[in-house]
Amino acid sequence: MEINNQLAIYVVSDSIGETAEQVSKAAISQFNIQDYDIRRFPFINEQRQILDLVEEAKHENSIIIFTIVKDCLKGFLVEEATKNNISIIDVMSPILTGFTKVIGTEPKREPGIIRKLDEKYFRKVEAIEFAVKYDDGKDPRGLKKADIILTGISRTSKTPLSMYLAHKHLKVANVPLVPEVPVPKELYEVSSAKIIGLTTNPFKLIEIRQERLKALGLKSEANYASIERILEELEYAEGIMKRLGCPVIDVSTKAVEESASIILEIFREKGHKFSNGKSF
Repeated sequence: MEINNQLAIYVVSDSIGETAEQVSKAAISQFNIQDYDIRRFPFINEQRQILDLVEEAKHENSIIIFTIVKDCLKGFLVEEATKNNISIIDVMSPILTGFTKVIGTEPKREPGIIRKLDEKYFRKVEAIEFAVKYDDGKDPRGLKKADIILTGISRTSKTPLSMYLAHKHLKVANVPLVPEVPVPKELYEVSSAKIIGLTTNPFKLIEIRQERLKALGLKSEANYASIERILEELEYAEGIMKRLGCPVIDVSTKAVEESASIILEIFREKGHKFSNGKSF
């Protein structure tokens, strides 16, 4: 069979093949050549796939550049390409060998690790953006999309807990409970299984609110930090939480990490599954 003079660059990978493709483009740009075709063959995990692409490549003016990390598949690809006089370039092995010498341990040889890390990172970013968007009851529509809904009166750690749980890739919305402000109807429309109520000791809360007022340059004796107001709010919130039928956590003596751990334990006991596929 007559071989086409166009250069066919076979990009072969046991992951998505993006690394090998970028390397190929960088390399070919150094040559004065326009007649070439880069073809990506991702997720190669069987010898049969290698045989098929080699069979195609041997009838062309071709070169194979690959990022296969599994030794058995890599060896088979090199053997078949060599047998058919096809030029072949291993992108990863020289790099892995260099790192092995410096680090002193063998590589995992697991395909697509960087892609998995990227996906994990973007899930976290998405969860953080969600927590910011639906913080402090800004948009009640987010309650139906949330993995966890936190509710409680002011200064019961709703926002810090939302952000902490977001770093664990969970979508958290929070709703403040204020006697003068109607509870959003969406809070009653979602399952109580994903709602956590937050409460606190009234005298501890007085201290926290007084410090908050000072930070804002306001007088510490304002109604916001009075025992009467705080008891009224706590009683109101308790009634709402009973109506919702949700678990309630006292955060007065707990660090954010401890409260978050209790929340996750509650969901673990329920066998609840979150939108990221995790179950606790």
